[in-house]
Amino acid sequence: MKKISLIVCLLSINLIAVAQDTSRVKTEEPILDFADIEPEYPGGQAAMQQFIQSHVIYPESSREMNEQGTVYVQFVVNLDGSITEVRVLKGVSDSLDAEAIRVIKLMPNWKPGMQAGKAVRIRYTIPIAFRIDNGKKKKKQ
Repeated sequence: MKKISLIVCLLSINLIAVAQDTSRVKTEEPILDFADIEPEYPGGQAAMQQFIQSHVIYPESSREMNEQGTVYVQFVVNLDGSITEVRVLKGVSDSLDAEAIRVIKLMPNWKPGMQAGKAVRIRYTIPIAFRIDNGKKKKKQ
């Protein structure tokens, strides 16, 4: 009985110590939907469109099934401009959705959004259109 009491006592002391130790708890910055200054892809919108066009590889299975449409991808631009929490808001098919996510994850760091003069985390959404031109695969130059 003494062994059981000792174990219970040690466990309760350990739980109390853990509950009171808040120094290890890291609070993340909140994610905003809007900011005074929105995040920006390096080089602007035209550069972002060029990046997406040059990195998208149309999945062969989607091409064969004539799958087309627009995938809406949402992600977070962090304080350092890095991209995280990439997810599909509205998809077309598993393969096109996966390709859109892959390309977004390849992006370089953005210029972060700003609120009251400080960098903030911003939720951002991009539409990526998948279209098949006459069913022919474009050749890379």
